[in-house]
Amino acid sequence: MQSSSSNSPLESLRPVLNLLADGEVHSGESLGAALGVSRAAVWKQLQKLERYGLALESVKGRGYRLPGGLNLLSGEAIGTALDPAARELLRELILCDEVDSTNGQLLLRMEEGCGHGVAMFAERQTAGRGRRGRTWVSPFSGGINLSIGWQFNGGVQLLEGLSLAVGVALARALAEFEVPDIRLKWPNDVWCRERKLAGVLLELSGDLTDRCAVVVGIGLNVGLRGDSAAAIDQPWIDLQSVRAGIDRNRLAASMLNHLLPLLRDYPECGFGAYREAWLALDQFAGRPVRLQSANQAWTGTAVGVDMSGALILEADGEHKLFHGGEVSLREAP
Repeated sequence: MQSSSSNSPLESLRPVLNLLADGEVHSGESLGAALGVSRAAVWKQLQKLERYGLALESVKGRGYRLPGGLNLLSGEAIGTALDPAARELLRELILCDEVDSTNGQLLLRMEEGCGHGVAMFAERQTAGRGRRGRTWVSPFSGGINLSIGWQFNGGVQLLEGLSLAVGVALARALAEFEVPDIRLKWPNDVWCRERKLAGVLLELSGDLTDRCAVVVGIGLNVGLRGDSAAAIDQPWIDLQSVRAGIDRNRLAASMLNHLLPLLRDYPECGFGAYREAWLALDQFAGRPVRLQSANQAWTGTAVGVDMSGALILEADGEHKLFHGGEVSLREAP
């Protein structure tokens, strides 16, 4: 496994962020001494932090601190926590301080033929993507933004239900940290206490009838700060609200420990190997729901998913099947 980082405007700020990550007060003089620069140069760097949503606090007569500190991602820490099987499957681990979209960057690598077995984490995304064209809000160090590139032989039909299986893998990773009340919402969300905790976005490239590549994108809320959270247009929750103190590096490694073997084995086992686990966590099982496409809506009762991951809707005494695509699911009013 190779580990690397990607250049960004934030790269020059990483040394001062490392010093402030402990949440303690640091004087301008001590920061300057540690960084080998003047106090004026330190102040210029500190001023830049606000544009990334980092609430620097000035403590009169003492110095500066980032309240609550930062649990920064580390390639070394993630690699150390990987299971042997995941370490073998992971060809390259990339950590970015800032990127437009981890999915977008890995899709480019896929098109260049070098994305298989690559995982990319970003502390911050400037153009994070959600399902159906939505924006995924991902402030610096406020979550886990992960994309994994994988290649498959046999066409896109082998990937039926993959987004649901990824949800199961995420639920299992969260269970290792005793995160309570985790549920799954069809077709690609992880919920906690009736609110969205994480989302999954799959994007494809290549020959969809033969050799194709998939990028599995995941955004998971860890600790969202006020200004960034205000931009989210749906009910949300973060880990800090329900299970504070989870180390982001250990959680990131756990996610890879579950996701990489899933991607390796999925062409052979398919969604069938994950269906019962998904049904056991179904957020809307037996509840009245409304399905909405661009120009049509259906109401009925959600009664699970079939072996391909299609939602089963009971309406007017009949069972209708819906595949992910451009259909959204909401609880019926």
